[in-house]
Amino acid sequence: MNRIVRTNLVDITGLILLAAAFLLLTLKLDVGDVLPSSFLNLNTIFISILIEAFPFVLIGVLIAGVIQIFVTEEHIQRWIPQSRTKAIIMSCVVGALFPACECGIVPIVRRLVAKGVPLYAAIGFMLTGPLINPIVIASTYMAFGNNASIAGWRMGLGFAVALIVAFSVSFFFRGHQFKQALVSTQTISASRKKEPLTQRFFSMLTHSIDEFFDMAKFLIFGAFLAAAVQTYMPAKSLLEAGDGPFSSIAVMMGLAYVLSLCSEADAFIGSSFNSIFPTPSVLAFLIFGPMIDLKNTLMMLSVFRAKFVFSVLFFVATTVFLSTVLVQSFL
Repeated sequence: MNRIVRTNLVDITGLILLAAAFLLLTLKLDVGDVLPSSFLNLNTIFISILIEAFPFVLIGVLIAGVIQIFVTEEHIQRWIPQSRTKAIIMSCVVGALFPACECGIVPIVRRLVAKGVPLYAAIGFMLTGPLINPIVIASTYMAFGNNASIAGWRMGLGFAVALIVAFSVSFFFRGHQFKQALVSTQTISASRKKEPLTQRFFSMLTHSIDEFFDMAKFLIFGAFLAAAVQTYMPAKSLLEAGDGPFSSIAVMMGLAYVLSLCSEADAFIGSSFNSIFPTPSVLAFLIFGPMIDLKNTLMMLSVFRAKFVFSVLFFVATTVFLSTVLVQSFL
């Protein structure tokens, strides 16, 4: 019994957190005199992040299910260029045309790598997918008063950052970098025999459901941590820390990481900071958040080795910061 509880501790705790949050939200008026308002605010932010993220996670796991069942290793070998440079450029372009959100991109990347897509190409796709797709560009254009400049910089600089990070990954990492538990799962999946179309469709749905529950628990923890930081982080200290041109970029990147906003909506939040922080800092906020944030870091940690995840986080943070500093005189 104790072993079962320890094995499923993450799942059980996540479900308790989610149930408690919904309970507090529905009983907000009754417990308002008992619980502090900050805790109720945390609960509201937590539920908001989950409601915003779950539809995109559902889309992501469905696509992952299609890739798992209908895309073979032979397809991948035929589609992906053998040249590392061509593979990275192609993956970044495909990601830029693919309307994905960072909430649902991790299960897709996990399945692509398991099917034989090179890790560096998958990372290029992961970074451009939530950042440069047509929906994000249109929302950025509208959020900044039909100003194409910010949308253009977000698209161009973000694409350059994704290329640099993908090349860095190709130089420093080999293999799939999966956790050991996922390697055995991949072997079992690869041994699946060809089945009738209806059976394969049912297998796709079953796989998507398994993938959803596997990813959702880390999304719940990430959303809770993001809500806690947003609630209890002192805003005054943050504004004072971001007083200088370099520190303001770092502060806005930290905000983007912690807030864990959906990339389809973050431009409207970013535009509200335009009167407080300089334009390069707001641009760093718009580029860094969709590429990697708190909740999808936890989701990546459930799939990849910790050393690889933190290395990608370091590559992205460093490249976004330095590139924003370099172009700030043009903004």
